[in-house]
Amino acid sequence: MLDEKPLVSIEKLRVEFETADGVVVGVKDVSFSIRPGECVCVVGESGSGKSVSSLSLMRLVEFGGGTIAGGRLMFDAGGGKVIDLAAQSTPAMRDIRGNQIGMIFQEPMTALNPVFTIGDQLTEGLIAHRGLSKAQARARALEILRQVRIPEPERRLDQYPHELSGGMRQRVVIAIAMACEPRLLICDEPTTALDVTIQAEILALIDRLKREKQIAVLFITHDMAVVAQMADRVVVMYRGNKVEEGPVEQIFEAPREDYTKMLLAAVPRLGEMTGKPAPEPMRLMKAGGIEETAPVVARDPRPLLKVENLKTRFAVKGGVLRRTVAHVHAVEDVSFTINAGETMSLVGESGCGKSTCGRSILRLVEPESGKVELDGTDILALSQSGLRRARRDMQMIFQDPFASLDPHMKLYDQVAEPMQNYGIGNRGERQDRIAALFDRVELPRSFMRRYPHEMSGGQRQRIAIARALALNPKLIVADEAVSALDVSVQAQVLNLLLELQQDLGISMLFISHDMAVVERVSHHVGVMYLGRIVEMGTRQQVFENPQHSYTKQLMLAVPVADPRQKKIREDLTFRPIPSPIHPVDHQPAASIYREVAPGHRVLVDPVTHS
Repeated sequence: MLDEKPLVSIEKLRVEFETADGVVVGVKDVSFSIRPGECVCVVGESGSGKSVSSLSLMRLVEFGGGTIAGGRLMFDAGGGKVIDLAAQSTPAMRDIRGNQIGMIFQEPMTALNPVFTIGDQLTEGLIAHRGLSKAQARARALEILRQVRIPEPERRLDQYPHELSGGMRQRVVIAIAMACEPRLLICDEPTTALDVTIQAEILALIDRLKREKQIAVLFITHDMAVVAQMADRVVVMYRGNKVEEGPVEQIFEAPREDYTKMLLAAVPRLGEMTGKPAPEPMRLMKAGGIEETAPVVARDPRPLLKVENLKTRFAVKGGVLRRTVAHVHAVEDVSFTINAGETMSLVGESGCGKSTCGRSILRLVEPESGKVELDGTDILALSQSGLRRARRDMQMIFQDPFASLDPHMKLYDQVAEPMQNYGIGNRGERQDRIAALFDRVELPRSFMRRYPHEMSGGQRQRIAIARALALNPKLIVADEAVSALDVSVQAQVLNLLLELQQDLGISMLFISHDMAVVERVSHHVGVMYLGRIVEMGTRQQVFENPQHSYTKQLMLAVPVADPRQKKIREDLTFRPIPSPIHPVDHQPAASIYREVAPGHRVLVDPVTHS
């Protein structure tokens, strides 16, 4: 039974930012409250003000150039004492942050200090707020790392953030936020970078803490399926305003506002593609109604990319002399074929080797052995000059467009650069091609003069796509290209990729941990686990008749955008992920597959858990 008295009440909050163009209002007149033991989800697109609201509660918005210009932030500090967080001094807020209010940030690399070990960062709050000794704090840190399912936690305590994968870093951020068992937990897109199984566990963990310890949870996300699983109440925001608020069932089943309806329509749902042999763009709501879509069918589905027995390993150095003491078996005996004009998706958890596989094919990471053939060219046998020529035919779209774009170059120059590097066309021809590319990715031509920081995340990703298309490649490797985007922007970018594939006949290797997105865009699917493909086949075969236990586990963990189908249960138990690190002399067995149906193969290698 929820406590009727709110733990926190936001009353008529207004936040302003000083910019070169004058005052910008980030949040206008927003009010809502959260009770102990309740989860309130705030949803909306980038720029809607949802993160600004949470940063105001922590009084961190001031460090980002914002000012709380109006309203009150009432917080029950315990002992019958209700305080206005907006009026607290800096030392008082320092005591509240991390102790009574914990926050899980979206971007773990900026939330963690690169020069301190994971152990130092986890124990800092416990020593400062809870008065534990170093030994007690370390023991508690170990316990909470196990709770967030980090393998080999003893070793991780002495590592630095850059030594962990993105998913692992996010789990560390969650562990730091929960270390002192705060009374209010603010989660700002906490599972965006996580795989579905780890996401399911983290959500179950937050849900259990909420119920058992009566923690109030403010959950900020653009993932409507996560909202359906986590929320008791939902607040929908748009351009700094609250447009709708209500119980989660009401928002999903009877939304009142058009904006809420549009958000829900843009959610890819697992099972939507059942019975459809080819990928299909999403039917989105446009000004003139719902747009019509057609299946993406390859005109000439001949083999374009052949990957055989690909192996990529990384050395683990140790000792005073920094000798190689072990190897990370990142990609182990991987084989598949991509046809011209079709999409092959690699799906799996972080650390499974899917991104390394994509980078190995482009030789951004040098594989140890295997064969990669693109349209008859042996990529691994090429010299550096030969590889440079071959890269015209294979391009990559990275997960984070802000990191892959040069902040000092105008967008026009960034799209022009690959064409200049390869001497394509004269200046006038390049100008025409770039203008056409901006049209193609649905960006105004006036944006050519802008810089990356002046664009939203979705717009930056469109520039990354335009740049990848500049050389007319045969193959695009899309590495988590839509995972950080809002649901409506994600749907638009996915539709754009599918339209480009249909029109230009491009092949795609699509790397993702989002099963619903993979089901939407794929012709073929490979499920990766510990460096190996454990199941592969057509999208219909893998999604409609999964055979491997790991594939079934992934499907079960996918959150459903239906609040009446709660998958978050206390009995969510997952086996710990084995380490991919093996001694130098370790010789893994070859991958052996059994054929379930023509083209549908399942790994029977005893090394894995099948």
